[in-house]
Amino acid sequence: MPGERNVSAEGGAFITVEGGEGAGKTTLVKSLAECLAESGQRVRLTFEPGGTALGARLRSLVLDPELEMGDWDETWLFLAARASHVEEVLKPALASGELVFSDRYSDSTLAYQGYGRGLDIDRLRSLNAEATRGLTPDLTLLLDVQAEVGLARTRRRSSDADRIGDADLAFHQRVNAGFRALAAEDGGRIVVIDASRDASTVFVDAFRIVNDWLDARAGDS
Repeated sequence: MPGERNVSAEGGAFITVEGGEGAGKTTLVKSLAECLAESGQRVRLTFEPGGTALGARLRSLVLDPELEMGDWDETWLFLAARASHVEEVLKPALASGELVFSDRYSDSTLAYQGYGRGLDIDRLRSLNAEATRGLTPDLTLLLDVQAEVGLARTRRRSSDADRIGDADLAFHQRVNAGFRALAAEDGGRIVVIDASRDASTVFVDAFRIVNDWLDARAGDS
């Protein structure tokens, strides 16, 4: 939550990339990680849900279009994957001083299950805090694009069924509105980037933001 002490500050740095369907998160986070690794940074690239053996199993369940589940069932699966991710990947990498990039993290639960599904936001915040053991990102890049545009991109790229991606437009509009609300609430951590532009332009903006943040962090240490 805004104002909480970030437990990652004692080790490496933790940067997340968030956004709705088709925002370009995966492309951006890979490009950022590759460029920073080439510049000599020790970088770890990971994602949610997934990043661990348990997370991969849970991902296949939660996205399975043929599997019916309630909104809270969905939420618990995401939280279980996150708890595994934190303990097995994020905390060890940060403790060793790595720069960690994650494609999605706890903000996605608030946006998708909170704003999108209509579940209680305060309860989701509490459950996120338990699943993450208080590990919050140092910096979050929010890729913002109209839901219609993002969904069109996704469907051009793949025809594979996805239980969450195939939800109706109104759901995805609520999700995107939720991400914007989270950014307005925590502007010190979440930086909004216009993702309606081409991927190379988005990358230039994101790379500048990350480098500026890293320079400022080094100056404060």
